[in-house]
Amino acid sequence: YYRRFIKDFSKIAKPMTELTQKNAKFAWSPKCEEAFGTLKKLLTSAPVLAQPDITKPFDVYCDASGSGLGCVLMQEGRVIAYASCQLRKHEVNYPTHDLELLAVFYALKKWRHYLLGNTCHIYIDHKSLKYIFTQPELNMRQRRWLELIKDYDLEVHYHPGKANVVADALSRKAHCNFIEARPTVRVLCCEIGDIEIPTALEAELYNLVLEPTIKDQIIAAQKQDKGMSHIRDEINDKKKACFKLDEEGVLWFKNRLVVPKDMELRKKILDEAHTSMFTLHPGSNKMYQDLKQKFWWTRMKREIAKYVSECDKGYDSIWVIIDRFTKSAHFIPVKTTYRAKQYAELYISRIVSLHGVPLTITSDRGSLFLSHFWEQLQTTLGTKLIRSSAYHPQTSGQVERVNQILEDMLRACALTYSTKWDECLPLAEFAYNNSYQKSLEMAPFEALYGRRCRTPLNWSEPGERVTFGPDLVTQAEEQVKFIHNNLKRAQSRQKSYSNKRRRPLVFEKGDHVYLRVSPMKGVHRFGVKGKLAPRYVGPFKITEQCGPVAYQLELPPHLAAVRDVFHVSQLKKCLRVPEEVIDTSQI
Repeated sequence: YYRRFIKDFSKIAKPMTELTQKNAKFAWSPKCEEAFGTLKKLLTSAPVLAQPDITKPFDVYCDASGSGLGCVLMQEGRVIAYASCQLRKHEVNYPTHDLELLAVFYALKKWRHYLLGNTCHIYIDHKSLKYIFTQPELNMRQRRWLELIKDYDLEVHYHPGKANVVADALSRKAHCNFIEARPTVRVLCCEIGDIEIPTALEAELYNLVLEPTIKDQIIAAQKQDKGMSHIRDEINDKKKACFKLDEEGVLWFKNRLVVPKDMELRKKILDEAHTSMFTLHPGSNKMYQDLKQKFWWTRMKREIAKYVSECDKGYDSIWVIIDRFTKSAHFIPVKTTYRAKQYAELYISRIVSLHGVPLTITSDRGSLFLSHFWEQLQTTLGTKLIRSSAYHPQTSGQVERVNQILEDMLRACALTYSTKWDECLPLAEFAYNNSYQKSLEMAPFEALYGRRCRTPLNWSEPGERVTFGPDLVTQAEEQVKFIHNNLKRAQSRQKSYSNKRRRPLVFEKGDHVYLRVSPMKGVHRFGVKGKLAPRYVGPFKITEQCGPVAYQLELPPHLAAVRDVFHVSQLKKCLRVPEEVIDTSQI
């Protein structure tokens, strides 16, 4: 890591790196001590490197010697990074031509993130490498290196060895004192010293102040809090054995640091435990269990529960709302602790304010949609509520299908962008509403607004479209008829697929039927558990027909918790009336 900041790093560290070789005797010599001291001095001094600009070409100076490779990455005469390495045992035997090419290969591989895709100029002191791409004969080693070199947009230039001072110095042996031998290096160092660090970065570094830790802030707040004085007095009188003072005068409660009544400090602790990237909005109980290991203050659990309840995020559910006609959807993040009043506020602000009051709402039998508050709200707005029958999610099958699509979209967002799922919801909603629907033969956005949505891939020049009076009405009616016809064809096609294995079942009031058990497994147990459990229970008497395909049953008292209205697919006709069945135990 430090090689890019320190010029001639490999040369300086060579006496120490020789000690790490296999079967080498570890003998700390004066040269090692001198190298160690030089590295310490260079590591503690501020390096002066320029920031790269990927919009401009790069200059790479490469050189090789009998002991190592040296490279310098520059841009507009300013050094961006240094790189150097020692040769391996087999590389020492390479011919000069291959060593110089190895230096180029090493530089391109080292700074691949800078050079790939950008124009770069390679400066070498071996003139024959200028014609490396046109040479008729190459050995296998050179061919392997050229496979990587050809991926770059580069130009090779001949740079005499006397002018290639910096890269040449990085590749020389340790006994070469290049600063005194070559005056041009002093000139180059003076030019590098004249480079100014950007003022914004310099000001930021000068203004950098390390803030005290939370523990230090708590200790400082304890000394300033007057309410802690009476606790210290009681500790001295041995009235409160659960509190104690350490050698520094810090107050503890059963090995937990006492947090004074500083609301700003407490909020900072709660924010760190709830909203930081290491916690990701835990619940109140989990958050309390984590904090109570280290901190204590009065009514701590109550304050944590209040803080979590008031948090804007911490969502754990998604409320999916779909328009049956245009298929447009809204994905609203919610919490399972929300009451009907909070759902009503979201309903007014996210649905009614954008689309108006709907005529009907089809929903499942969730506690929210069965609440008296929700019924009164929809009655006041003039909306009719339609609820699905028990254990028949196909009633709201459109929402169930969208839930599967939404789950796949959020999973892809979480894996691709490594972000929180609630932050992906707006884009997921946009992507779904702007995607083609086969049943509509258009996107939901186009069906809702009468025009295509403008996106980076589907752009259109701004213009003016003027439609007045009858033309506007006619155009809207034609689009509505077009969508209606498409939906009818789609419903007919889907109905033919679904009814392949179905047969019409019609029951009369007073008939006896068996009730299917499988949808209620895990909720209600009937007799034997596991694979030998009965598939149907009953028979039960039909008391009323609640719709074309729903019936109300007369259930026994032990099934009072089960909704008594069922879809016809959950019923099986009883061929015998229960009164005609004779109990064999009485014979």
